[in-house]
Amino acid sequence: MAIMATSNQQICSRWQQQKQYLDTVIHCMGCGVIVTNRNTGIEIINREAEELTGWRRKEAIGKDLSEVFRLKDADTEEAIENLAAQAIKTGEVLRLPENSKLIAKDGSEISIGDTVAPVRDENGEILGAVLVFQDISQRKQREAQLIRNAFYDSITGLPNRVLFIDRLTQAFEHSKRRKNYRFGVLFLDLDGFKGINDKFGHGMGDKLLVDISQCLKFSLRGGDTVARFGGDEFAILLEDIKDVSDATNVAQRIQENLETPFDIDERKILISASIGIALSSERHQEPVNLLDDADSAMYQAKQEGKARYKIFNYKL
Repeated sequence: MAIMATSNQQICSRWQQQKQYLDTVIHCMGCGVIVTNRNTGIEIINREAEELTGWRRKEAIGKDLSEVFRLKDADTEEAIENLAAQAIKTGEVLRLPENSKLIAKDGSEISIGDTVAPVRDENGEILGAVLVFQDISQRKQREAQLIRNAFYDSITGLPNRVLFIDRLTQAFEHSKRRKNYRFGVLFLDLDGFKGINDKFGHGMGDKLLVDISQCLKFSLRGGDTVARFGGDEFAILLEDIKDVSDATNVAQRIQENLETPFDIDERKILISASIGIALSSERHQEPVNLLDDADSAMYQAKQEGKARYKIFNYKL
């Protein structure tokens, strides 16, 4: 009996040592860790998980995971179901869904990512689940900034050439599938912008570009796209138009709105624009062909006296 008691004490001692070692490892990890039982009740929560969820250890232990670890989809705002229950049911390692947001105890939200995995004993029986997660808000912000840098103009915030060409390509493909679908492109160049930059400096020139971009957006319908191509050039995509009058009406509206001087740094700046118009047709083999036609029409408008619009003549 004494030998058996000693053996049990040794086993218990080794188990305690292993548990203490495991607790030490979990609490030293630089990411949040929560361990649940097979009913998704929380058994272990480390310091990082306490910080991220806002739940103290004494509060969280014994609670169902869904109460402490509340997730939602950042895009749809819909709740994400208990991932530990899914991992336990399927026996598979799961990645946290893209755009997962953790709702902390105080209602604040952070973007998180990583995995949920089933916990098995030496015989392969599932005992619960372990969640390993970390705050990826900064990474998400960097990704969003990279996307903005790739597709949007840094000065005006408008779509850039890359994004415009993408939307133009989508309209081009749409026109192949729908016979009566027409669209148009306006290419706009500011008259005398270089002189304003030279006289007042690039700082004022940039402010003028921002105000002009707002003027252009105000002149369009909700579904139309205006992009800055760099310098003083802008392109506009008019989708689902009936005929050329829809495009000329927009061009006229832009030029009318530009007749009001811009008030920048207590100066009244008056500027006009030359606009070229091209309409979609079967003759265009590539989306950029339409853009080239609008660009050519814009140069014709400039040669004829500026502050006017010109429709590309496909009969020439």
